[in-house]
Amino acid sequence: MTLPAVAGLSTLAVLSLGVPLASLGRWLAEGASSGLDVDQIAVATGTSLGLGALGALVTTAAAVPVAWLYVRGRNRLSTALERATYIGSALPGIVVALALVTVAVRLVPGMYQTTSVLIVAYLILFLPRAMVNVRAALAQTPPVLDDVAHSLGAGRLATLRRVTLPLIVPGLGAGAALVFLAVVTELTATLLLAPTGTQTLATQFWSHSDSLAYGAAAPYAALMVLISGPATYLLTRQVRKESVA
Repeated sequence: MTLPAVAGLSTLAVLSLGVPLASLGRWLAEGASSGLDVDQIAVATGTSLGLGALGALVTTAAAVPVAWLYVRGRNRLSTALERATYIGSALPGIVVALALVTVAVRLVPGMYQTTSVLIVAYLILFLPRAMVNVRAALAQTPPVLDDVAHSLGAGRLATLRRVTLPLIVPGLGAGAALVFLAVVTELTATLLLAPTGTQTLATQFWSHSDSLAYGAAAPYAALMVLISGPATYLLTRQVRKESVA
């Protein structure tokens, strides 16, 4: 049974990775032969990296207090708050984007099509990805360390900054990596909420592929794959560490 199982999984891996990468390579070669708009690609890459980093930072930071309340002071309110963070993940991106468009246009017109509203959309959509990792990291941190810090005169904020945060850094990194991957490849909310003229790898890929210009779209897809590499490595490294522990 071992050999057929390994063969089946190997075939699945080859088909799921090899076929898309082969197609991407073919279209990339065609796009390179017809000329690449290097400036546009550079702008889209920089914008995607910036939005990904900012979205990951804001979302992971927002997950910390909610996870802290759930793990350290669990009650009905903290449990309800923690579970409410998963609602956004169950909603289609277009629903969240249209809701934010409506709120921005009717209540704060000056915020419409600004980076702030776009980051709020990323926060709603991807908070659960950070929450899972931060919550798990906090759950593995012994509460007795907080008690020791308090007995030595450290307040709650000082304990969080000097004791807890250093211990949960791997979990924060894993959560931020997941959010970063999601933001870099996110399309729907970015199209509806990004400031006019904003170009990301995902929006440029969609723009070219929608007009059947697959050769022109290929460099943007290839860059999304390359950018995802370091974050994916961080996640797999964290999983290996946890399995060894």
